Amino acid sequence: MKGIARKTANGVKSENALRGVFVGSSPARTQEFVRFGEGFEVDLRAFELRRLGRALKLERIPLQVLLILIEQKGQLVTREEIAEKIWGKGVFLDTDNSINGAVRKIRQVLKDDPQQPHYVETLPGRGYRFIAPVTGEGITLAKSETGPVAVQPISGESHLRANEAPVAVATVRGRQIGWLIVVLSGCVILGVAAWIGWHRFYAKGAAQRIRSIAVLPLQNLSGDPAQDFFADGMTEELITELSRIQSLRVISHTSVMEYKGTKKHLPQIAHELGVDGVLEGSVIREDDEVRVTVQLLDGPKDRHIWSESYERPLHGILNLQREVAEAAALQVRLQLTPEQKARVGSARPVNPEAYDAYLRGRYILSTQFTLGPPLLQAKSDFEASIRKDPGFAEAYSGLADAYLYLALYRFASPEAAFQSAHDALRKAVQLDDSMGEVHDTLGVISWRHDWNWSEAEREFNQAIATAPSYSCGHEDRALFLAFLGRRAEAVAEIARINQIDLGPSAAMTEAGVYYQLRDYPSMVEAAQRGIASNPNEWVEHNNLGIGYEGMGKLPEAILEYQKAVQLSNGDTDANASLAHAFAAMGKRAEAGKILRDLEGKSKNAYVSPYVLATVYAGLGEKDKAIQFLEKAYDQRSPDISWHLKADLRIDGLRSDPRFLDLARRLGLPQ
Repeated sequence: MKGIARKTANGVKSENALRGVFVGSSPARTQEFVRFGEGFEVDLRAFELRRLGRALKLERIPLQVLLILIEQKGQLVTREEIAEKIWGKGVFLDTDNSINGAVRKIRQVLKDDPQQPHYVETLPGRGYRFIAPVTGEGITLAKSETGPVAVQPISGESHLRANEAPVAVATVRGRQIGWLIVVLSGCVILGVAAWIGWHRFYAKGAAQRIRSIAVLPLQNLSGDPAQDFFADGMTEELITELSRIQSLRVISHTSVMEYKGTKKHLPQIAHELGVDGVLEGSVIREDDEVRVTVQLLDGPKDRHIWSESYERPLHGILNLQREVAEAAALQVRLQLTPEQKARVGSARPVNPEAYDAYLRGRYILSTQFTLGPPLLQAKSDFEASIRKDPGFAEAYSGLADAYLYLALYRFASPEAAFQSAHDALRKAVQLDDSMGEVHDTLGVISWRHDWNWSEAEREFNQAIATAPSYSCGHEDRALFLAFLGRRAEAVAEIARINQIDLGPSAAMTEAGVYYQLRDYPSMVEAAQRGIASNPNEWVEHNNLGIGYEGMGKLPEAILEYQKAVQLSNGDTDANASLAHAFAAMGKRAEAGKILRDLEGKSKNAYVSPYVLATVYAGLGEKDKAIQFLEKAYDQRSPDISWHLKADLRIDGLRSDPRFLDLARRLGLPQ
C-alpha cells in the first residue's frame, strides 16, 4: 500500500542491507567513508551523512538512495533501478512517491537546488544522476540477490574473490541459526499484523476523515512585519495549489484570513469552517532563502498527522509550494493524477523580486478588486514582476485579471483593457497551460466582452476541472449560469461555493446570481449577509439597493445607493442607480443633476454609455436611452452583457422594437 514500508520478509531490506558499503575490485577493499562535494562524507559503518565532521539528519531510505546514485556517479540511474535495489522486485507500494520524497530530503540536506543542481540532477521521465566529484575511483556498491548489503569482514574472513557475490558472511552455530529463524519469523508475523492493523484502522480512517482542508494563514517568523505580505501570499498560493487536487475540498483564501492571529482552539476553527484537516505553519525569509514549516492536523480531534520543514532558495519557491501540496495530499491518502504528479518539480525558477511584486498584486486583487486606485497599483505590480522575470506565467495571469477588473468596474475603456487582458493571457498559456485561473479569466472575457456564451461555458468548466476547489471559478460559473437563466444549476453552484468559501465574496456572488434571476427578496438577504461580513464594500450596498428597489422600497434603496456612492468614491454605476431611484420617486431635479455630473465627467474620463442610458431611461427619454445603448453595444461594453437582461432600470425600454433588435443582435439567452 502507498507510503507504507514493507517488512523484512517482503520489502525493505534487512539491517545489513541498510548499510550500503563500497568495495573495490578484487581483492575487495572496504571503505569507511565516501566523500563528495564541499565537505560532505558518508560514514559507511555508522551509516551517517556528515559535513565538515558534523552529523546531518538524513533518514535511512534517502541515504540509501544517495549511495545508489553515488555508486553510479555521472550515469543515469532509473527509478526502477532504485526501487529494485531498495525494495526488491514485485514490491506492492507506491515507490514513485517514496523515491520523490527521498530525493527531496537529499536535496534539502545538501541544500541542492533542483533547477540548478550541484549534486543530484533530475532527468525528466528517466531518473537521476549524481554529478558532484566523489573521492575514489572504480567503487561499486555491494549487492546480493535481495539488494544492497553491508560488507563487514567477520572473524578474520578472507576478502571476496572477484567472481563471488559480495555478500556479508557470518558463521553461526546451527542451534543459534535455529533460534534466529524463530525470532525473525516472529518479528515478521508481528510486523505483518501491525501493518494490517495500521492499514485497516489508521490509514483507512485517515482516508475517510480528511476530505476537506483549511490552510490557516502562515505565520511570519522573519522578525520583519514588512514580510507579512509574503506569508499571506504564500498562504494563498498554497491554497491555489491544493485546490487543484481532485476529491479534496479546500477552503478559500478569503475564508481563512479572518483566522490570522486567532486564539481560537483548533476544533472550533475546524467546526466553523466545516473541515476535517487543518494545515498550519510558518515562513522565515532571510535574504534569498526561505524556510517553510508546515503541519497537518486532524481538526476536530486536534491530533497531529504530519509535519515537515522545507528550506529552499527563494527562486525555487514555486516548486516548494507544489511539494507541500503533494506531500499533504499523500498524507491523507489522496490519489494524485499524473498531471498533478508531473507538476511537482516542473516549475521553473522565479526571480525573487518578481515573486514579491506578484504577491503584492495578488493581495490587492483578493481584497480591493472593486476600487480604481488599488487596481492600478496591482497592474503596476504585475508589470514590474514581468519586467524582472519575463518567463513568470503567474504574473501574466495576474496582469490579465487586473485589466479585466479595470474594465468590469469601468475604470478603463473596454476595448483597450480587454485587448491587453487577452494578450497577457495568451502569454500565460504559452508559459503554463495548467492554471485553472487562466481558464476562469478566459471564461469571463468570453462572456462579458466576446459575447460567446458556448466558449464561456467551456472555459468555466475547464477552470473547475483543472482546479476543483478554485472558488473564483465556481463563483463566475454560478453568475454565468444565472445569466443564462439556468436557475437550478446556478443555485446548486451556490451550494458548492458555500462549502469552500465562507467569506464576503460568496455573499456578493449569491447577490449577483439573484440579480440575474430578478429574485429580489433573495438578493436582499444575500446582500445583507455580505454587508455584515464586509460593511465597507460598496458593491454589497449597491446590491442591497437594487434588491430594495426591486421590492418597491425606494427610500431604503436610496439610502443604500448613497452609501455605495460614498464608499466607492463616486462609482458611475452606483450614481446612475441613485439617479434612477430619485426619478422613480419623482425627484427629477436630483436625477438630472447626477446626469449632468456624469456627462461632465465623461469629457475627461471613461464613463460607460450604458450607465448614461439607464439614467435617460429613468427620466423617460427613450430615444436618448436607446442611442446610448447602441454606443455601449458598439464599444462592446461589459455592462451590456451583465445588465441588459436583468436591469430593472431599463424595464421601460423592453417593449421598444429598437431594444428588441439590440437584444437579438447581442444573442441574449431567453
